[in-house]
Amino acid sequence: MQDLQKLIDFITTSNWLILLAGGIIGLAMTPVKFAMGIILGGLIVAVNFHLLKRTLKTMFHPDTVSERGRSIIGNVLVKYYIRFAISGVLIFLLISKHIVHPVGLLAGLSVFVASVFLATALELKRIFFKEAV
Repeated sequence: MQDLQKLIDFITTSNWLILLAGGIIGLAMTPVKFAMGIILGGLIVAVNFHLLKRTLKTMFHPDTVSERGRSIIGNVLVKYYIRFAISGVLIFLLISKHIVHPVGLLAGLSVFVASVFLATALELKRIFFKEAV
């Protein structure tokens, strides 16, 4: 369980670091709408992941599980779909109102994917080199 928590913390931290690096590079090298797409897309994903992590921590706490029982999964799913709908509306508004460039927004939304790939690569490296020694 401790390894899983370290992995989740790594993904959370790398989300923010990749967003910061991508935002700075975007502001320095691309038009403002594109850079804003990177920043706002990354913010949507990072905040969404943070809220999901917090929801799962509180809902699967032993006291909550013993108190609520089976209704926990329903509560988690409802909160998940509410966040999903809000994210969809935000993305729609950002693109339809021409606030951001769609490709920049896609790049920003890919921050989480990059964090997971990085975490996976580091974990695989740790597993393979641990077994090789």
